[in-house]
Amino acid sequence: MSRTRKITTVLPVEAIEPCLPFWEAIGFKVTVDLPQGEALGFVILSDGSTEVMYQSFASIAEDVPAIAEAARRGHAFLFVEVDDIDAVERALAGQPVVLPRRTTFYGATEIGYREPGGHYVTFARFGEPPQ
Repeated sequence: MSRTRKITTVLPVEAIEPCLPFWEAIGFKVTVDLPQGEALGFVILSDGSTEVMYQSFASIAEDVPAIAEAARRGHAFLFVEVDDIDAVERALAGQPVVLPRRTTFYGATEIGYREPGGHYVTFARFGEPPQ
């Protein structure tokens, strides 16, 4: 069996552009983009070690029509481990919080947001906070 090297989430959205500032606030940059008409159809954002991808509903319908309906029905739930939860919270001030900051039974400090595309992103810091 082949060894898995990486898993990257593709988030389907109506429009990609409103989602970019959410990720850019915590250090992600667009590394690949594919226009579709006057808008973006697909992007890859990276912070150097982690990636997230977005694809517009219109792009999905054109690219893989068989999954277009499913893409419109669902929302993703991302769990992102970070080194500095305080920095994430400061960078995303003003974004809709859906999971207030908490400490979990499994030792994580977490905070969760709904990003502009409608998906849910929980950021978690394990262990002691940075000094």
